[in-house]
Amino acid sequence: MSGASRPIRVLVAKPGLDGHDTGAKLVCRALMDAGMEVVYTGLRQTPAAIAKAALEEDADVVGLSILSSAHIPLSARVAEALAAAGLADRPLVVGGNIPASDHAALRAAGVADVFPTGTRFETIVERIRARARR
Repeated sequence: MSGASRPIRVLVAKPGLDGHDTGAKLVCRALMDAGMEVVYTGLRQTPAAIAKAALEEDADVVGLSILSSAHIPLSARVAEALAAAGLADRPLVVGGNIPASDHAALRAAGVADVFPTGTRFETIVERIRARARR
């Protein structure tokens, strides 16, 4: 269980077949520079693998980086996998090439926050801090 005695722990994952992770790595660095512990799972993760890693790492927040157009179904599958693993209380956030018209569908699928490409790192850090399960 997380607590105030340790930094916020964020799991960052790249679900699906998207093979570009420069942005995810830059976000990881920004979160670490802000004092958070970050676990990056790497490319091409399945929803089940992401949920397992979130459980094993006791993540306070789970972040997905998705540059493909599959952000809605992938996010929904990860949210379902987190719930099945007993992690429904972990905020799920998603960043990437996500049009504003898809934000409502992502929230309906269980996403707590959306960070479109170009979101300032300071904004991401601030909103992760506000959402972290503590």
